[in-house]
Amino acid sequence: MTNPPLRGIISYPVTPFDRATGEVDLAALSRLTEDLVSAGSHAVAPLGSTGESAYLREAEWDAVCATTLQTVAARVPTLVGVSHWSTEGTIRRARVAARHGATAIMVLPQVYWKLTPAELEQHYAAVAAATDLPLMLYNNPGTSGVDLRPETVAALARKIPNLTMVKESSGDVTRFRSLRELSDGALSVYNGNNPLALEAFRSGAVGWCTAAPCLAPQRVLELYAAVTRGEDARAEAVLAELLPFLRFIVGQGLPRAVKAGLRLQGRDAGHPRTPLLPLPDRERERLRQMLERLARAPLADGSAVGRAQPTA
Repeated sequence: MTNPPLRGIISYPVTPFDRATGEVDLAALSRLTEDLVSAGSHAVAPLGSTGESAYLREAEWDAVCATTLQTVAARVPTLVGVSHWSTEGTIRRARVAARHGATAIMVLPQVYWKLTPAELEQHYAAVAAATDLPLMLYNNPGTSGVDLRPETVAALARKIPNLTMVKESSGDVTRFRSLRELSDGALSVYNGNNPLALEAFRSGAVGWCTAAPCLAPQRVLELYAAVTRGEDARAEAVLAELLPFLRFIVGQGLPRAVKAGLRLQGRDAGHPRTPLLPLPDRERERLRQMLERLARAPLADGSAVGRAQPTA
């Protein structure tokens, strides 16, 4: 396998909106991005589904891309989600990301009509050719309605040289190994299914793409550290602590859950953009309790987590 430009914990920020106006809050975005870098994230990935990319106007998308990458300032790699309904729109976003210094781009087949194999190949090839950046194919049938199986992905990668990474979020842990084997190790594979974090690393994933560090960065980073040190028992213990929280934020919808958690921690990111609605009070209380439990659990060095402690 070639040395991937991304590995470890790849953190996905939400896109904050001003609570009064509903407009993108770039100052809050910069603070959240700085928090993710300062906490020790190995990479930052704006404008995925967590970042409500599909609900942004193009000028807003550009501003979020620019602000995030300027805040990161090349201290860690950046992965920008450039998906759009059209190939033309995806290419435009890819070029904006490249102009602002992105390390790599991520493309979900965000479509209304189910694409044929020829259409998928054309779409990914055209986007890949638009920049020199490495491209991550994002397979998330739960949000896109398209399931790109390992055989399809490997075939695309053989035809598109800079398609070198895959974010696999189907929930099928066998695919991590299949993707590596079918590509003869040429594809770097990343986990996008939070509850499968440990199984994915054990099956050859080189990174975990997750919004969880927005709320519980040190716990997520500790899991990865335990994996890299070969401390299986510790990794399993940390995952057991995280699992209720990980399942909750995915089950409730990442923008809803993460924004509710940020407000609990005194870092308001506003409401999600309609048609999404804020997390209901009952679920918000459940999240508060989960964050309190995570904050009370000591890290491997015996220190308290700190950041995960809700303030209200």
